[in-house]
Amino acid sequence: MRESNPKHETRAERFRRIAENRTNDIIKKLSLLGNCSNRSAYEYSEQEVSKMFSAIEKELRQARARFTFDRRKTFKL
Repeated sequence: MRESNPKHETRAERFRRIAENRTNDIIKKLSLLGNCSNRSAYEYSEQEVSKMFSAIEKELRQARARFTFDRRKTFKL
């Protein structure tokens, strides 16, 4: 890989570099979010937790859907 010169990296190399960084950032943030489960430091309801994870799961489904290769929507009567 030509990481030393990002101007000349291929689209695949650029994808790998950016996707790895962003994925690692998300994993780190999820780990930090998990720290909020400490009941001796925080108070929360099951409803709040459910709402929080529903929002995360919705965004995850939407992001995954963007990677679907069959994007064609055909018109039918």
